[in-house]
Amino acid sequence: MVEVVAALVWRDGKILICRRPADKARALLWEFPGGKVEVGETKQQALVRECREELAFEVVPGSVFCEVTHTYPDITIHLTLFNCTAKGEPQRLEHAALKWVQPQDVTAYEFCPADKVIVEKLYALAKEDGHV
Repeated sequence: MVEVVAALVWRDGKILICRRPADKARALLWEFPGGKVEVGETKQQALVRECREELAFEVVPGSVFCEVTHTYPDITIHLTLFNCTAKGEPQRLEHAALKWVQPQDVTAYEFCPADKVIVEKLYALAKEDGHV
């Protein structure tokens, strides 16, 4: 099992989503920014490093929003998604696209299968808050 972290970056009531590159696994599907945890680093350290490498963007991890275990044909991941704040503006260094979206609008995007539970949770929370 591979440990993976992702950032639920909040800004002005919107969240950041990223579209995977065309030349990688799960090409052109949407995801939350992040990546694999390397040996010797905490999940929070991995998240800060991945966002810096892929987005030239400084995130500040907060509480855990949720955790998901998912098996793809090529890999099984344990994903920890952190609520985050950020400094600066993300740069599209590796992704096909970046977008700030309202939480209730995430269902309009085709996400990686591991993220679908998260998308449903975000939509349900937005519905509870009266945004749907």
